[in-house]
Amino acid sequence: MPQVVIENPVLNSPYGEPTQHFRFDDDGITDEVVSGRRISSYFVPIARPRKKGQKQLEFDTEWTKDRIEENKLVNQIRARVRIWREGGYVGVTPTTNRLLTYWTEPDREKKLFYCQVEALETAIYITEVAKKYGDAWIENQVRNANDLANPGLPRMAVKMATGSGKTVVMAML
Repeated sequence: MPQVVIENPVLNSPYGEPTQHFRFDDDGITDEVVSGRRISSYFVPIARPRKKGQKQLEFDTEWTKDRIEENKLVNQIRARVRIWREGGYVGVTPTTNRLLTYWTEPDREKKLFYCQVEALETAIYITEVAKKYGDAWIENQVRNANDLANPGLPRMAVKMATGSGKTVVMAML
């Protein structure tokens, strides 16, 4: 597989929704920039056969298009949260509305990263809004997954990159 060198991998501002990304093909990542946000997905690792004397399985970590698996639930929730955001955060309590207004203020001195705002919006949408507007399926799916993994211990998680401000988000919730 040929190595692709991307001179400047930063395509988007950390303060706005991603608007472009690098394309993957059958050989891996390319330097071709594609418009739009990349859908949420993950790469399926494939374990290499164990060799004699090898103590641990190794995973083939080639990031190729044929190993991409879409996170359908994440993409569905993102779409619903985007519609809700663009509609002005309808259905939240007055306190939550004031917080969302403050957190997303364009002239705010310490602006939040887009991923932080999106994580907050998602948690708020699922807990305060979804079932009021026909999206009870989201909470039900989260509850069912919790019951399978940890009965009696309801939890919700958001995935954020290293250094993206997870601790700040947890403090804000």
